[in-house]
Order: sequence, then structure tokens, then C-alpha cells
Amino acid sequence: MPYSLRQFSPSLHVVPHVALLVILASGFAAAEELPTWAPDAARVRADVPDIYKWDLTPLFESRDAWETSRKVLAEEAKKIGEFKGRLQDPAALRSCLELYFRIHDETNRITLYANLLADSDTTSEDYQAMSQQGLALLDLVMAESAFIRVEVLALSDKALVKAYKKEPELHAYQTYIDNLRRRRSCLLEDDGERVLGLVGDNLWAEIDLNEIPAPPEDAFFALMSDIPWPTIADSEGQPVELNLSTYSKYRRDDDREVRRQAVAAMMGTLRQYQHVFAATLGGQAEFDVTLARSRNYDTALEAYLDKDNLDPAVYHTLIATINANLEPLHRYVALRKNVMDVDEVHLYDLYTPMLVTTSSEVAFPEARETIQAALAPLGEEYVSVLTEGLDPANGWLDLYPSQGKDSGAFCASVYGRKPYVKMNYFDSSRDMSTLAHEYGHAMHSYLSMENQAYSDFRYVPFLAEIASTANEALLTDYLLANATDDRVRAGILLDRVESIRSTIYRQTLFAEFELALHQFVEEGTPVTASLLDETYAGLVRKYYGPGFTMDENDGMEWAFIPHFYWKYYVFTYATGLSSGIAISRLVQEGPEQRDAYLGMLGAGCSQPPLEILAGAGVDLTKPDAIEAAVQLFDETLTELEELLPKLAAEDAMKAAEGKSAE
Repeated sequence: MPYSLRQFSPSLHVVPHVALLVILASGFAAAEELPTWAPDAARVRADVPDIYKWDLTPLFESRDAWETSRKVLAEEAKKIGEFKGRLQDPAALRSCLELYFRIHDETNRITLYANLLADSDTTSEDYQAMSQQGLALLDLVMAESAFIRVEVLALSDKALVKAYKKEPELHAYQTYIDNLRRRRSCLLEDDGERVLGLVGDNLWAEIDLNEIPAPPEDAFFALMSDIPWPTIADSEGQPVELNLSTYSKYRRDDDREVRRQAVAAMMGTLRQYQHVFAATLGGQAEFDVTLARSRNYDTALEAYLDKDNLDPAVYHTLIATINANLEPLHRYVALRKNVMDVDEVHLYDLYTPMLVTTSSEVAFPEARETIQAALAPLGEEYVSVLTEGLDPANGWLDLYPSQGKDSGAFCASVYGRKPYVKMNYFDSSRDMSTLAHEYGHAMHSYLSMENQAYSDFRYVPFLAEIASTANEALLTDYLLANATDDRVRAGILLDRVESIRSTIYRQTLFAEFELALHQFVEEGTPVTASLLDETYAGLVRKYYGPGFTMDENDGMEWAFIPHFYWKYYVFTYATGLSSGIAISRLVQEGPEQRDAYLGMLGAGCSQPPLEILAGAGVDLTKPDAIEAAVQLFDETLTELEELLPKLAAEDAMKAAEGKSAE
């Protein structure tokens, strides 16, 4: 997402773990030989070869240049206010928008430079201070430019027609102006706008809403940081601390008792603070509903989707379609029960691998060539730019972990500069999939910048997860096509199943819970811990079916999901993967479908997002793409139901032979 630093969240969006020996592509010219490096998070950043670090000089040549620019922009931002009260004059309107977008662009460079430095060394107080200074500058720009929205909306249609005629260069900002004016009925009088601004109104924000925390979200994160987390015993009986970082590790442990302890301890700890969690999450929903009603919306869903010009039908279609297709998820639970040979499937059984495989080591040069081959259906021009971006010498990529570097992966960009991709690459097949995912984001941003002016290049969050997941789907198809071993094939298929389960089914469950939460507030129902527990547990039972067993505190899982504070964002993971799967099929049908998809990637925000996506062949107001993803899930389960017993029999035979040999 342009200028966004949203972390890749493995708790919500699972990258397939492809357990295989990578089949390298042929036909790609060898890049300059890279220095060998063994990934080690304990090594200091200075030890990592410079070629594996991103090059920030296209943003600023130095820290001093950044500081000079920041101070200049702080003064220039005040000049925006000089246009206040003058935007009825077409020439003044044009000049004001030119100044605003230039300063907005340069401010994003300020924030990105600081944030990338801060991410590369979270222990640096200097970098953290720079990041805060960058955000303060952005706040200043937003405050100085707040009048633009008010005055543009105050113009009559007739006056605007005359303005375009008198100042033809205003047409460069027509999408921006039209997007403001379509919400004209939501604008309040000056005093009302001032009050909403003071309480933290976010419905007119021009950055991702999850970058603008409200007080309830701040309280949630403060609580999470202060909770004393419990200790459990690992598989060797040694005490280990359970916390937010280690929970996912122990939740998928091979030892079932360790998994049971981890989930029970986590959910039990959350239960101790259930009323505080209910207050923070309920407070967030009340804040969302208050802002929506203040701007004349009937529901918070309508308000937050309208911000990005989305029809709420997309949200309701997703939930209805998944609810009509829960049977394959029930089959998934049954498959787990059979493969794992357990009497009951619990929450702590959902994350451990169903098949023991030898995970291959995939060094970065091998991953790079495989990704290039897998994405060949997107055309020579796409792969040419991709190849440039994947070459560490070109500075797009910060590849390896180091001491103090933040975890996870993301892509971030500002207009007119190369995208930046952050990885923590540990030479695994999982990392290869993450790399393909992040370069989907990178290529989306690159093509948007190449084809749109600054005011039109920022694609909305709803579209953000499509290019990334389409890349993953193409990579999976390529690996399956080249897999010659049943165990390897089963591993890839299991990864696909887990991706769809966790990203489409689970995120839709989250979306349904978030909708219910806001509806409680809208209906005047008190939001209590017991109500949230009952609602969430009921959804889990419905989604996973009668073969799934809920334990006493499993309904508390809602309490530690940060995405519920992100104002109707989480559903975009499910729609993104559904669209990505659909597009990965379409682009392999021929050049026309491929070019339609590339047109989507280059469209930025120049059209409403549903129109942009429809241009690539996907209509999310209808259930087709979601049903196709569910069908793929179903077909993959069917193949696994045949493969896994065969592999289990082979393992049993080998085990018997081993015993007889003893």
C-alpha cells in the first residue's frame, strides 16, 4: 500500500509453507553473483552485506537532507492556509491543490524515510524520534489543509463546471474532487466539523485508518503490553514464557499437550481481563457508530465502506456466500481428525501440520528465479520490472534479519520512487512465498505510479491484498505443476487449504463478528464480555461444525485480535484472496485477460474500486469469485483425502520395516 507500513500479519494471513525442493526455472539470465550470507537475527545490522539492505538515497541523500526538508515543509505547509476562503476562484483552487499535493507527496517521503530507518533498528531512539517528527509533520499538513474539503464541497455544480472551463489543469484533480463531492451530504456546518476534528474524526482521513488509532485502541495495546503472561512447559518439560510472540509457535507444536497448554493458558489469561477487553472493543465500536451517525449514515458499515466508495453489498455477499458454503470447512475438520488420529478436534489442533514433511531450504537466489518463472503468465514487461526489483543491487529490498530489526514483512512506497520491500528472509520455502506476496504489493504500487498522477495513484485498502495473493496463487500453481513426488504435492495442497481456511473462512468469521459488534451498539444493546464471548463462540461453532469441540475459554479469542479496531478492514483479506485466486486463473487464459489485470494494477484510484476490479474480470457484488475459491478449497480437500491415507500407509510400512530391522 502506498506510504503504508502495515505489517504482514501471520496471525491473520497465512503464507503457504511449501514443503518441497524448489524446482528452479530456466531461461533467466544469471544476476551478478551475490555474497553468501547465513541469516541470523542475532547479528548486528552492520554485519549484513550492504547489498542486502534497501537504498534510501532516492528518498534523501542523508539524515541532514531529511532534517532540512522537514523544516522547510513545516513552513511551506502553513502556506496552504493562505488559500482559505479563496477556493471559489478557479485559479486559486488550482494553485491550492497543486501546493497541497506537492507538500503531501514530500511529506510522505519524510515519513517513509523515518519509518524505514526506525523499522530497521527498533532500538534507536533517534530513529523513533524521527518517525514521530514525520507523523507530526503529516498532522500539520492535514490540519492546514482541512478547509479544502469544506470549500470544495461548498461549490455549486455550476461553479465547478465553470472552474474546469477556466482552468483546464484542474481536470488533473477531478477524481479527487469528485470523490469529495459524492459525500457532500455527510459534511457538517463549521462548528460540527470542528468538534468532530477535536474528537478524532477519521472518516475523511487520506491515509489507512489503521494508522490512526482511537483512544480505545491505544488502551487495548496498553493492556496487552501490561498483562503478565503465563508460563507453560515445553515438550521437554522445561518452563517457557507464553506471550504474543511465542503463542503461535506453541499453538502449532508437534506435542499435543504443549498445544493444549498454550491455548488454555492464553485464553485463560485473556478471561481474567475480559471486562477491560469488552470495554475497549465496545468503546471502539461506539466511537465508530458515533462518527457514522454524526455524518448522517445509518450504520458504521455504510460509513466506513463509503469512505472508499464501496457498496456494503460486497460485505454482505461475502458473509452470505461463506455461510452457504460451510460444508467444506466441516470436511476439513473431519480430515484433521482422521489424519491426526484424535477423538476430537479442538482449537489447539487447527494449526499443527497435518503432514510431516522435510521443509527444503530455499536460498534467496533460488527463490528469486522460481518466483520469476511462476509469474511468467503476467508477461515479459511485468517480469522484467520484477527482475529488476528482485535484484538486491537495485535497492528495493531489505532482505535479511538482524539485531533490532522489526519482525515481519511489508512493502511501502511513495510516489515516483521505487517501492521498498522489507523481509526477514531465513532461507525457507515459507519465506519464498512471503517474498512473492510482497512483490505483488511492490508491482501494484510500481504500475500505479507509472500510470497515474500523484493525486490518483493511491489504490484503496480494499484492492491492496489482491496483487499479493494473486502472486501466491500463481506460485502455488507453478510448484504443483512441477511437483513429481506425492509427499511434496500433498504438502503444497495442504498449504493451499490452510491459506484458504485462515484467510477466507477465518477472516469472514471475523468480519461477521465485527458486524455483529457494531450492530449491538446501533441497536442499543450493552456490549458485555459475556455477550462478545457468546457471539464469537457461536460463530466458531457454526463455521467449524459439529465435529469441532470448543473448550471453556475458547470464546475469548476475540479479545486479542487487533484488527477488530481497524474499522471494517479485516474483510478485505477474504475478498483479496478470493479475487487473487480468480485473477490467477484468468491471467493464464491469455493476453487479453492478463492485460485487463495489469490495467487494474495501473489504475490507482482513478475509478471506483469495484469498477477497477470488475475491469480485471472480478465482480465482488456477486458470489462468483468467492464460490470459486471455496470450490478450489473443496477440490483440494478431495485430492488430499486420497493422498494422505496413501502417505500414512507408506509411513506405517517404513516404521514397521524399521522395527523389524532392529
